[in-house]
Amino acid sequence: MKFIDVHCHINEKDYGSVDGLIGRINAVGVEKIISAGFDVQSSEYGKSISGKYDCVYFTAGVHPTELKTYRVGDLEIIKSLADCQKCVAIGEIGLDYHYPDTDKILQRKVFLSQLELAIKLEMPVQIHSRDCAEDMFEILKDYAPSLTAGAMLHCYSHSVELASELEKSGLYFSFGGTSTWSGSKKAKRVIKALSADRLMTETDSPYLPPASKYGAFPNTPESIPEIAENMAEIKGMSLESLADCVWNTAHSFFKKLSN
Repeated sequence: MKFIDVHCHINEKDYGSVDGLIGRINAVGVEKIISAGFDVQSSEYGKSISGKYDCVYFTAGVHPTELKTYRVGDLEIIKSLADCQKCVAIGEIGLDYHYPDTDKILQRKVFLSQLELAIKLEMPVQIHSRDCAEDMFEILKDYAPSLTAGAMLHCYSHSVELASELEKSGLYFSFGGTSTWSGSKKAKRVIKALSADRLMTETDSPYLPPASKYGAFPNTPESIPEIAENMAEIKGMSLESLADCVWNTAHSFFKKLSN
């Protein structure tokens, strides 16, 4: 069985030896991981480790809560990083209205500029979306036809109804450790409602550990088999069938994974 983590954050600070981490990830059958950029520095770091490890790919983008240091020239750097053979998407980008000091106007401006970049480069996008369902839906409804390389909502947390509407627009969804928690009834309902070929597995490591590691830090891509097993149970599929489906979906969506 082949597993994949389509959204994690790899660094020495949280994990210590990346060599050791990669070895442990591969030992449990996680054959590929995508390290998600959240600002210029983390995106550049993703490029550096993707060059060192065959199993590591990366995304380049600026996260909505990381805009205090954002500069106009950063978009050109993201564009340059996107040219790398192992940069599989623009991300993670999006909206996050969770915090009281949120600058919604700036978030929207930077999000739209990165969506426009992805359209121009014909690259898929990884989207972060928290406490912003109405605004996110309106933006994606407008942009989905132009995002010909596709869009994925990572760690999806909105309603079943919104997920169903976004699925009709061609979007994909990834779920991580929170979907295994006993109290995550909404996530389970969404997973059950969506087509299996629209689902992918992630960890958002070092955050959001699955039920068996609740409260532990750091979470790692080693959690993917548990997340996949939970997803398979919800969908009424065997683990092998679910893992194969996710693997194929990820490679169809992130075209550079197959290169």
